[in-house]
Amino acid sequence: MSRFTVKNMNGFLLFKIPSAFFSGVRVTEITDDKVVVKVKHKWRNQNPFNSMYWAVQGMASELTTGVLVMKHIAESKRKISMLVTHQEADFFKKATGKITFLCNDGIEIKNAVQKTIETGEGQTIKLISEGFNEEGTKVSSFLYIWSIRIKK
Repeated sequence: MSRFTVKNMNGFLLFKIPSAFFSGVRVTEITDDKVVVKVKHKWRNQNPFNSMYWAVQGMASELTTGVLVMKHIAESKRKISMLVTHQEADFFKKATGKITFLCNDGIEIKNAVQKTIETGEGQTIKLISEGFNEEGTKVSSFLYIWSIRIKK
């Protein structure tokens, strides 16, 4: 059984990233190609403008990319380090209601993991996570650059 199940990842949040867990961030879907994370705008994660605080959106969006990277590294059965080296964000609309974040860059991650194994050289991966409200309108978009390399 894969350790990358929705239940296991939400338990991981509780114990390893409690600020995300208590903000309401939850993994809802994991495949080889994508990860979906949802978070509902509530009092505990709002800003003074009655919408979701940008940092909560950042936690949810980073989680979509990070779970995919962790999953592909684990499946390689190699010791590979991972680190976010850069992040950018754009905000388009107030985040209210339930926001769904999606990263579907699994193929790029798998290819980068394979390349770092084959060459022994570190790789950088540009991953996008976008957040949509219940009406399907994009509220934010995050770019993460992850660096991976074989541990020595």
